[in-house]
Amino acid sequence: MEPVRWTGKTLQLLDQTRLPLQEEYVEYRHYEEVAHAIRTMVVRGAPAIGAAAAFGVVLAAQTAVAAGREVKEEVTKAVEVLAATRPTAVNLFWALNRMKRKAEEVSHLPAEEAVRLLAAEAEAILQEDLANNRAMGRYGAELVPEKAGILTHCNAGALATAGYGTALGVIRAAKEMGKDIHVFADETRPLLQGARLTAWELQREGIPVTLITDNTAAFVMQKGWVDLVLVGADRIAANGDTANKIGTYGLAVLARHHGIPFYVAAPFSTFDLSLKNGAEIPIEERSPEEVTAFGGRPVAPPGVKVFNPAFDVTPAELITAIITERGVIYPPFTENIARMMGN
Repeated sequence: MEPVRWTGKTLQLLDQTRLPLQEEYVEYRHYEEVAHAIRTMVVRGAPAIGAAAAFGVVLAAQTAVAAGREVKEEVTKAVEVLAATRPTAVNLFWALNRMKRKAEEVSHLPAEEAVRLLAAEAEAILQEDLANNRAMGRYGAELVPEKAGILTHCNAGALATAGYGTALGVIRAAKEMGKDIHVFADETRPLLQGARLTAWELQREGIPVTLITDNTAAFVMQKGWVDLVLVGADRIAANGDTANKIGTYGLAVLARHHGIPFYVAAPFSTFDLSLKNGAEIPIEERSPEEVTAFGGRPVAPPGVKVFNPAFDVTPAELITAIITERGVIYPPFTENIARMMGN
């Protein structure tokens, strides 16, 4: 599964707004088109957004060469536009900063060579993410017991990454180890990433999955059907506070009440050590129409006030461990995150 493809001249994105009914790639030739695709969630998931933005920078460099403009100047403009698309997922800014540094490194080279090296850097970001997810999966799979019931929220799978997944990567790895697992996938209102994407991915992989409404999670925990909760992340502060899809915090509270381990799976590009805690994480708010309409049809009275945050923050004290490509981080998170990151 490849949510992000580079052809050598154009960027192709699997349109996740059309899944699961239609599998269609859209081709992009300009960074502003990529920015629109990120904003409208054609591509989504923190690592996938970062990779798509990196290739958006390459498209900007190609445009500069074709128009006879300076590559570095066009890249700077593209980085500003792409950085303004979604504020919470730190992988976006990590990837853009990496591309900006590369543009500065190659600014003295002939334009065509600079573009080639920028494309190589974006491809490296994509391939490194894939390798990191597989490593994360191996570490995380060790935490999954035999005959485990796993509850997950939103989509932290191949569609959200370079093609393997963070939380779903752990689930994939557990299956590859021969473990007998069953997944409960929250539908994930209001855009139904769990219903449309996670259930679709797991079915394709032959992993048993039961789709539940978001407000069924407490009941399946009460029934004793859930052995662990496993989610991804869009930004993790220095103390371990974690921003993820809205509804994640509630699941962490429920898991603590029922004595169920709550795991976060995320690469190190998701950590933001410049933020001391989750209160400093910017939370994206999205259009009211995502809540007041369903499938294009109104489901709420006209003019009703809407609060539609895309993410919430789970306090570190509710997290059992954070699974990364370098190993599993346990509390105390502030010290152990810093140590694992070499700070």
